[in-house]
Amino acid sequence: MANPPRKPEIIMQDVDGVILRTAHWPAPAGSTGAPLLFFNGIGANIELTLGLGAMFPDREILTFDVPGVGLSPVTQWPYRHWMAARWARKLLDLYGILDVDVMGVSWGGALAQQFAFQYRGRVNKLVLCATSSGMTMIPGRPASLSRMVDTRRYTDPEFMRENFATLYGDMADDSAGTHIENLMPPDPKGYIYQLLAFAGWSSLPFIRFLKMPTLIVMGDKDTIVPLVNGQILAWALPDSRLHVVEDAGHLFIVTRAPETASVINAFLEGADAKASKAA
Repeated sequence: MANPPRKPEIIMQDVDGVILRTAHWPAPAGSTGAPLLFFNGIGANIELTLGLGAMFPDREILTFDVPGVGLSPVTQWPYRHWMAARWARKLLDLYGILDVDVMGVSWGGALAQQFAFQYRGRVNKLVLCATSSGMTMIPGRPASLSRMVDTRRYTDPEFMRENFATLYGDMADDSAGTHIENLMPPDPKGYIYQLLAFAGWSSLPFIRFLKMPTLIVMGDKDTIVPLVNGQILAWALPDSRLHVVEDAGHLFIVTRAPETASVINAFLEGADAKASKAA
């Protein structure tokens, strides 16, 4: 009989007066891998990360809803990536976690780069999925970007199913259906604050300082963050390799979860021969 999926403990944590809804998967008995710090995409709540326990069954995992997302209260004022990175570092301290592997998806990939820069002494390996260098990115299709700002993608499941392929470049299969069902509308102000945090931000001024081994995973059909953005990251990062998930869009971590998990786990465990350094 298969083991039941690991479920996280979800609690509210106070970080310098900012309340963050936090999910923590304790390390399984006998675990030898480094803990994994995960940063999610824009407007994405903790419920969308519950598959991490199955993707990384042998690791301690920590993630959180940024303010205004999920059930984390929105902050009174806008914040920047360096502030969110500091919140994450303080959460690690609360859980007694020192060194980590860091993984970020889309908007969270930018935050992962910021965290890796601010606290590079605590980061072993870095995984960047469907993300870019920030405002210097090559934009996606206008049709996809226009649907990104349509709030119906959080409140109307049928709208999401009908527009899933246009929005993300992935097919709306069973895994996408689970993703749609777990969506929780963000606070409008919180969503704007996430957009503002990204505005004007770029990792290119500091990216050469990120010397930890880095895996970049991109979908070749991504209509939001085109593949060329991953190629730019792979060119700019000192120790990086690029893996392209073929015939996959922006949400390959959901629609192609087993394949994606295999590639990332191989990299984190050191057997990352499948990933190739971009030219």
